[in-house]
Amino acid sequence: MIGNLRSIYREFPKSFWILIFASYIDVIGRSSVTVFFALYVTQRFNVGMTKVGGLLALFAIAGMVGSTVGGALTDHLGRRGVIVFGLITSALATLSFAFIPTIEMFYPVIVLAGLFSNFGGPAQGAMVADLLIEEKRAQGFGIWRVAANLGWLTGPILGGLLADYAIILIFVLDATVSLLAAAIVLRAIPESRPPREDRAIVHGGIVSSFKGYGVVMRDFAFLAFIIPSVLAGIAYQQSYAPLTVYLQDFHSLSAKTIGSLFSLDALFVVALQFPFIRWAQKRGQFVMMAFGMAVTGVGLALYGAVSGYPLFVVARLAIATGEMIWMPTGQALATRFAPEHMRGRYMAYFGLTFGIATAASPLLGGMIMDHFDPRWLWYVSGLISATSVLGFWILHRKAQQGRLIVGTETKSPDAPPADH
Repeated sequence: MIGNLRSIYREFPKSFWILIFASYIDVIGRSSVTVFFALYVTQRFNVGMTKVGGLLALFAIAGMVGSTVGGALTDHLGRRGVIVFGLITSALATLSFAFIPTIEMFYPVIVLAGLFSNFGGPAQGAMVADLLIEEKRAQGFGIWRVAANLGWLTGPILGGLLADYAIILIFVLDATVSLLAAAIVLRAIPESRPPREDRAIVHGGIVSSFKGYGVVMRDFAFLAFIIPSVLAGIAYQQSYAPLTVYLQDFHSLSAKTIGSLFSLDALFVVALQFPFIRWAQKRGQFVMMAFGMAVTGVGLALYGAVSGYPLFVVARLAIATGEMIWMPTGQALATRFAPEHMRGRYMAYFGLTFGIATAASPLLGGMIMDHFDPRWLWYVSGLISATSVLGFWILHRKAQQGRLIVGTETKSPDAPPADH
């Protein structure tokens, strides 16, 4: 196993591994806030999940704006500076959550925090694509997910311990590790943006860079890929904030127990992500998106049908199995659509799938949990997952028929692999 790990390490450049390490550190704090944010708001301000859903929706909408700006700046100014700026500003904004005295004051602050929450996300995705050849990108994004899940392995447990002691400490943790990650990126990673052949972007300035989003919006094949991706994200995002409140309020699980559930998920992904993605990359990408989302949908629906911690673990691991297939495959697909000089903007637009999902999911979850039998949330999530599966399957069929072209490539993303 050690030999295999060394072999994997040598397959990727040093800058890639430093970026992965910085991402791991950042996720430790972010995951603790993600899991326990809803509990913090409901306990401190004595409000229901519908109001929490509204706050999270504002956060996500602002995050989409910030990601769009970050994507344009990524292509115009470079990757490293945008990543560092996003980490520092998001750290300071999240830390301010601990000092807000009323729920009314939370609204403008969460908009500000949302603006910077994923500001550097497109830059990180573009940097991964810059550093790796196309054949390695799916594996690279898979490794990125392993690092994120190592953070999730640590963050929720640490967050649970802090939350039981003083829940505001989760925001201190998040700010501290984000600033540390920013320092690592600034000092240890050189700029990765390729030399640009399109000099009009340079001479046209930042306004020209923003206008480049028009090119993305006219890429109808890419937009067709975005639609089922949004549905996948809406369903998947129910497994975070709504699930945390569901498990505590309706199944009486403690914060520590909930944290351990997310950490088991992360451990599962860390152990199996790399073999899963190597298996998946030998098959059609769109059909793998459909298959992975189908497995995730089964896990989501199970939460409405089962009770007890062991069965909750089974449901969580089903979700994790699916996400190990469709998430890195989707990220690699997004980079295939993008021209080299527009990677930041394509990754920002692809990031909107999760932004929209993050905005819609807590609202949907809050309304169902506050006004209906909460088990219906998981059945609805399973239905949304099935709709996403259908969308990816349609794209798979069109790709097989040669009616869907990814970027400027002639090879279909669902063409048979060369060794099959």
